[in-house]
Amino acid sequence: MKVMHVTYDMRIGGTEMVIKNLIEGNTEANIDMSIYCIEAPLGPWGEELAKSGISITTQERNPGFDTSLIKAIRQHVKENNIDILHCHQYTPWVYGVLAAAFTKTKVIFTEHGRFYPDSTSWKRKLVNPILLSFTSKVTAISKATSDALATYEFIPSRKIDVIYNGIKPLVVKQNEVDALRTQLGFNETDIILGTIARFDPIKNQLMMINAFADAAKGRNDLYLLLVGDGEMREALQQEVNNLGINNKVIFTGYIAKPANYLALMDAFLLSSLSEGTSMTLLEAMSLGKPCVVTDAGGNAEVVTHNTNGLVTENDNKNAFAAAISQLTQHHEMRENFGKNAIEKFELQFSAQKMNEAFRVQYNYLVP
Repeated sequence: MKVMHVTYDMRIGGTEMVIKNLIEGNTEANIDMSIYCIEAPLGPWGEELAKSGISITTQERNPGFDTSLIKAIRQHVKENNIDILHCHQYTPWVYGVLAAAFTKTKVIFTEHGRFYPDSTSWKRKLVNPILLSFTSKVTAISKATSDALATYEFIPSRKIDVIYNGIKPLVVKQNEVDALRTQLGFNETDIILGTIARFDPIKNQLMMINAFADAAKGRNDLYLLLVGDGEMREALQQEVNNLGINNKVIFTGYIAKPANYLALMDAFLLSSLSEGTSMTLLEAMSLGKPCVVTDAGGNAEVVTHNTNGLVTENDNKNAFAAAISQLTQHHEMRENFGKNAIEKFELQFSAQKMNEAFRVQYNYLVP
């Protein structure tokens, strides 16, 4: 069976990690996987997979609706006898399903996330049912994403399967984490909160910083570790200056492999306005980190309120600050949430669980 993943590119991101994990976790000798990218550059994960022997094709699409790309994918599918096109996100699905129409090739469409605020159009209301008629399976990475497909893309809920993202659990060396604590100037009694993300308006770190400032008033033990970079960095640093909490907030910049920074955190914060299933949130859970998250997208499906973390109303600074205060004032709560996080991760969000779910889909379509 030949499965080809159709995606934008293989740069570092959530969708790309799913594809990478599906390929690296493929243990079926009868399933051969490849990748077809419709944008360039390929990206570091693509280059890594190519070096390991995975077949990767890049056909950069032209501006507008590129009919030549449909022809190129169709020719590739026929020449390589592809059984299943696994299309990741909406635009790759459009090109993939049109390329595979009236061939023996089956199509799976996986939606990984939605824009914020979400929207629709009369064109999609007309076109998507037609595309769906040539699609064998539709999956979404969370119930929230599935609901959005039904609401904004006019895909009936009954035709959507939810398959949560899955990752390999992070593994760290405690001596390296201890060394990082010393390097950053923290002592053993400090409580370190943190997040790892691009600095983008949709991640709403401005709200997070203000909530942290409220929670940290009158306390000398709370610190905020912001790992990442992006267009909002200057604005975030200015907000920290305005709030007078420079001595409580550390900007690390972009860290290629931030596992030790995540392991250093006593609690993980996610303040996004919109999320599918956050890979970094899953990584935090794999390390047993209690979490404070907003009720955005799939966050509340990953974090069960008062079980492995606290879920607050979206974009509510006061609620987020209260959750930070509650969690950081109760050591036993953090311990219990951490243990529950590991259990929930292993039960629902491991790479093995995701790979098995898609393996069932593949074998159903091509027995």
